[in-house]
Amino acid sequence: MTDTKVLISGASVAGPALAHLLNRAGCSVTVVERAPSVRGGGYAVDFRGKAFDVLDELGILAEVRGHDTGMRGTSLVDEAGEKAGELPAEAFAGELEVPKAALTRILHRITAGDTEYLFDDTITALTQHENGVTVAFEKAATRDFDLVLGADGVYSRVRRLALVPHEQALRHLGLSGAGFTTDNFLGLDHQGMLQSAGDAAVYLVSAGDPERLTVSLSFATDSPALDRRGRDEQQKAVRTAFAGRGWEVPRLLAAMADAEDFYFASTCQVQLERWSAGRIAVLGDAGYCAAPTSGMGTSQALIGAHCLARHLTAADGDHRAAFAAYEAELRPYVAENQAKGREAVAAFGGDPQH
Repeated sequence: MTDTKVLISGASVAGPALAHLLNRAGCSVTVVERAPSVRGGGYAVDFRGKAFDVLDELGILAEVRGHDTGMRGTSLVDEAGEKAGELPAEAFAGELEVPKAALTRILHRITAGDTEYLFDDTITALTQHENGVTVAFEKAATRDFDLVLGADGVYSRVRRLALVPHEQALRHLGLSGAGFTTDNFLGLDHQGMLQSAGDAAVYLVSAGDPERLTVSLSFATDSPALDRRGRDEQQKAVRTAFAGRGWEVPRLLAAMADAEDFYFASTCQVQLERWSAGRIAVLGDAGYCAAPTSGMGTSQALIGAHCLARHLTAADGDHRAAFAAYEAELRPYVAENQAKGREAVAAFGGDPQH
């Protein structure tokens, strides 16, 4: 694959991991990312199973282990805040959990020397022809690439331009939620708390920074439409869903209004009949998001990147053969993870049959 020009959209986990592996194979890789720089926020991410083999092959396993959050478990509390049970650390933290910002910084560092990064930009058009793909950007000049690979998340621009519109790809699991951080007023120490009642749930955790509390407020919804609305409307929906709830909920709702890192997202899966079209393919959440409730998002992103890179290298530039082999190998694994995501969503107030 020497000198094959590859464009990857997305600089979170799957994109940089794939870039590193393709650079090794002799490709010339460009990564475009709509954020102005490497993203610094996000929840902690966890690793399970074969993801450790990928981290080892990337040469970063020991460094990633050094960022272990050391989670000790999650307490289940009732509506009065009284402890009603306990979940082991593995329920949310997998076999290893690290702050997402630490992982993305590491992946960027190992790729920055031989990967071209286009931050604060995005793809606006993709035109395929016999020998490549002409890519138009919002800011950068139009360029030609041999392959375009979308690792740009649930609302993937690559998927929308090359495969299907969002409404045909997303399966909403009946759950949406807000996330943010606030002062660790509960004094949690590498611990979580989960209160689930009816169609809404509160999940609190303090892991990396002992002074901060990460908050997740999730509730039942009929569609992911709120994802595209403004913050005021999103917060209004959260307050409505949690109106009348006791315990620490009023304090959390007040903190939400002032949070500088407020985030809102719906729990969806991405389900596609095919993961590629011509010289364009998708991976990670863009291609087969299993939903955050699966606990497999980061592992699946790494394993998907490794699988795609391996088949592209083995096919020596025959993208049709590579994409077909990649999909055939990975689909059973994705189906298993998506089933886990649907089963687990009920614990947070969602409807897996939605």
